[in-house]
Amino acid sequence: MTRSKIVRPFAAILSCTTVLILVPVRADEGMWTFDNPPTRQLQEKYQFTPTQQWLDHVRLSCVRLNDGGSGSFVSAHGLLLTNHHVARGQLQKNSTAQKDYIKDGFYAATSEQEMKSPDLEVNVLVSMENVTDRVTAAVAGAKSAEAAFAARRAAIAGIERDSQQKTGLRSDVVTLYHGGEYWLYRYKKYTDVRLVFAPEAQIAFFGGDPDNFTYPRYDVDFALFRVYENGKPLDSKDYLKWNPQGAGDKELVFVTGHPGATERLETLAQLEAVRDVFEPATIKLLKHRIGVLERYSAQGPEQARQAASMIFGLANSLKAAEGRYQGLLDKNVMAGKQKDEEDFKAKVMANPEWRAAYGNAWSAIAEAEKKELTRIQERLYRALDSQLATLAMSIVQYVAEVKKPDAERLPGYHEAQLESLRFRMFSPAPIYTGMEIARITGALELDLSEMGPNDPSLKMMLDGRAPKDAAATLVNGSKLADPALRRTLVDGGEAAVAASTDPMIVLARKLDPMRREIIKWVEDNVQSVEQRAGEQLGKARFAAYGKTTYPDATFTLRLSYGQVMGYPMNGTQAPYKTTFFGLYDRAASFDYRGDFYLPSRYLENRDKLNLSTPLDFVSTNDIIGGNSGSPVINRNAEIVGLIFDGNIESLVGDFVYDGRTNRAVAVHTGAMTEVLRKLYGATKLADELMGL
Repeated sequence: MTRSKIVRPFAAILSCTTVLILVPVRADEGMWTFDNPPTRQLQEKYQFTPTQQWLDHVRLSCVRLNDGGSGSFVSAHGLLLTNHHVARGQLQKNSTAQKDYIKDGFYAATSEQEMKSPDLEVNVLVSMENVTDRVTAAVAGAKSAEAAFAARRAAIAGIERDSQQKTGLRSDVVTLYHGGEYWLYRYKKYTDVRLVFAPEAQIAFFGGDPDNFTYPRYDVDFALFRVYENGKPLDSKDYLKWNPQGAGDKELVFVTGHPGATERLETLAQLEAVRDVFEPATIKLLKHRIGVLERYSAQGPEQARQAASMIFGLANSLKAAEGRYQGLLDKNVMAGKQKDEEDFKAKVMANPEWRAAYGNAWSAIAEAEKKELTRIQERLYRALDSQLATLAMSIVQYVAEVKKPDAERLPGYHEAQLESLRFRMFSPAPIYTGMEIARITGALELDLSEMGPNDPSLKMMLDGRAPKDAAATLVNGSKLADPALRRTLVDGGEAAVAASTDPMIVLARKLDPMRREIIKWVEDNVQSVEQRAGEQLGKARFAAYGKTTYPDATFTLRLSYGQVMGYPMNGTQAPYKTTFFGLYDRAASFDYRGDFYLPSRYLENRDKLNLSTPLDFVSTNDIIGGNSGSPVINRNAEIVGLIFDGNIESLVGDFVYDGRTNRAVAVHTGAMTEVLRKLYGATKLADELMGL
């Protein structure tokens, strides 16, 4: 399905790495699906061919965390490794004014102390099935793009529903190669996930925003959860064995995780729209929202605690977005994309059969992009930026959609999606009244400045009031922060929602027709056209080049390969690894101030550490946002590191991969073992990782 550019999630975004799609894949690039691993490239360059047993074991050892990250099982008892910044949302939701787990860290020395996550869902990919023929057959007789869109959506919803009912597994139909293939991914789902360990945020994100997306780095960015099933720790039959020696220079390593989204197979017209409209709009929105939250944070320490994680995520997204934007402004990048497209189009047009079947796809997409821009303001600036408002709209739409035939529902409300949706809707995580008022006020002020006072949506939201007064009335009058009330409304159906006087529900009911109208307009004029054209280009790509490359990232499990390797930087050489020596030197160089101070545990216990222990390292692996928390493994499928970032050179990676300087940044297993044993007194936990 075409990914709308203006609803790009403002989650933590990692480095972006990409391939020029119309030429043979270069070594060390690619996010490969497990049905099509890069066996030829691995054998030719590294004399290594993964067996099916190796692939299956790795696949079943890896997990997707549905709040935007990756992870892996690392013990036989359900221990799950990911990044601190992936775990940060759950830490935030469990924290209070009296106990800040983000600032202070957390360690459960016993199973009774392990802390339940309010709304974390973990998925393990247990099977994959190619359903391309079933989807394309359903679309075959469609006379228009709109009819094809409806038929495709109905077919996908039916496949997912039938699979879930038959297997009991979460079932997602995944679009690959922009519609060249459709695969049914079945996941084992876990929702009883408990926090075991997280270090202090300052050491996990040492260097703060100045060091973010840079290298050398000195971060201990990891956290450990435990997955439970039926009230007991999961018996993990597949897990990655811990190798505390980590990876060495020039060693072959793999990253197995869930990269979020790339735009490598998009046309030049789509990339130009991203460059000229969508990326600048994303940057503007991010800056505005950060400013709103920073002003709220300045009111006091509790407000700062409440807003810290959201600011963290938005600032991370902003730096990544600015890097992508600069990449698109690079004439060499766009010239390379243009040449690739021209070469591909020439191949298609030179073949009469291909020209007849696929030749109009580029122009159809270009026209759809132009049409999309005619309503871009409405989609950008009719937002409340509010948890309560989002919940209200979800409730209003939920009770209406579940009464419809599955095939006719809005995206996100299909039968196979409802269980996960309800899990999120009824989360007991706290909602902060003051921050909600600040966010809504800021959003309304921006909307008003962009749309003007006569916009019908804004008139409904403001109802004759100033933005701050409207926000206060909506938030202070709402009871939706109570998950029990949300459940009552959902269970009561349309009658309960229609009778509700909660101001957030009342507003959502008023706005719902306008939002449905624009959803339908986008489906009919943009998504349906680009889906059909994308399928055409997918088939054309297979016809012209075969299945020699990998599809765009879709937050589904992928395999990346590469080497541990430094790179040229600032006229010198960046080393393949850093050490604890470097951590203390960098902190001292900034007088232990600002983003470079050290938690007291690290200052007072320096002598306990072996300072030559590798801390972070870089490799040529191809990763992007969503890969946060992905394991780095060696040929023996042993874990040797943990992905947490990319370097600044990688930010253009949505569009072009440069193996000379593009690097994935990971925490070394030696560093994690060192701090667990010597600084946190977590010997029992370290022993479990070691299999002792």
